Amino acid sequence: MVQEYIEIRGARENNLKDVSLRLPKRKITIFTGVSGSGKSSVVFDTIANEAQRLLFENFSLFIRNLLPHYPQPDADAMENLSMAVLVDQKPLGGGSHSTVGTVTDNLPMLRLLFSRIGQPSAGTALAFSFTDPAGMCPECNGQGRAIGVPLDVLIDHTKSLNEGAVIAPGLTNMERGIYAQSGFFDNDKKITEYTPEERDLLLSSEPRKHTGLPYNTYEGLVYKFNRKYVARDIQTLSPRIRQQVEPFLQLGPCPLCKGARLNQAALNCKINGYNIAQLAAMEVEELLAV
Repeated sequence: MVQEYIEIRGARENNLKDVSLRLPKRKITIFTGVSGSGKSSVVFDTIANEAQRLLFENFSLFIRNLLPHYPQPDADAMENLSMAVLVDQKPLGGGSHSTVGTVTDNLPMLRLLFSRIGQPSAGTALAFSFTDPAGMCPECNGQGRAIGVPLDVLIDHTKSLNEGAVIAPGLTNMERGIYAQSGFFDNDKKITEYTPEERDLLLSSEPRKHTGLPYNTYEGLVYKFNRKYVARDIQTLSPRIRQQVEPFLQLGPCPLCKGARLNQAALNCKINGYNIAQLAAMEVEELLAV
C-alpha cells in the first residue's frame, strides 16, 4: 500500500510560526515537547479542528446550524485530512459509581443481555445496575468497598478465650468477657482449633437472647464491633474511643459482594457460567472470546 500523508503548510494557530508538517496516515505519530511548545495547537486547534469543519460541511445548512462551529484554522494549506475521532484532555466526569463500562455504554448492553437470557433470572436490566436499589449491594450501597477492621485486630487466634483471645479495641472488659461467659465455647480451646460453626458463632452471630449475659443478649464479636463503630458516624463517639478505634478502621473490598458492587441475586444470575461482574472485569478481547 502506498503511504499517504497529511500535508500541513504554514500553520499559524496560537503560538505556531509558519509550521509545515508531513504526517503519515495509518501510523501512530506522537507529539512531544515542553508546555507551550505548540503540541495542542497542532493536534487539536489545527488538524482536528479542520477535520471536523470539513466533515460538518457535508451536512445541510439546517443541520450545520445545530452543530458546534469550527472556524477555519490559520494555515496556508491542509491536505488529505480524514474524519477525526477527537479524544481531548478533559476529565470524563462521572461520579464514584462510574466505570469504563458505564462511560462507554457497554455495561448497559450487558445488563440488558443478562435481564433477557441470564439464569436464574434476577429481573429487569435495573436489577443488574449497581447504581439502582434493585441491583446494588445492600452492604456497600453499590460502592464495592466498605469500612471495616482486620480480623486480627479483634481477636488473637493463637490464644483461647481464657487466655484473652478477644482483643478488640474500644470494648470494655465486660464486653470482651461475655464470650467466655456465654457457655457456647470451650474456653481453653485455641481459636485456631475452632470449627467453622464455632468461628461463625463467635464472630458473626446476629443478636440472640441469652439471659445469663449483660443486657440478656449475645452477639458475635465482628457483628458487635461493626454495630458500635463501623455502622455509625464515628464523629459522634468520645475522643477517647475514637483514638482507640480509628487507627484500625480500613477501607477494603465489601465483605458481601467482594467488590462486585451488586446484590447476590444479580451475581447468581449467569450466562455460560459467568456473572455480569466477571464479564465486566474482562478485557474486550477476552470478552469477545467468551
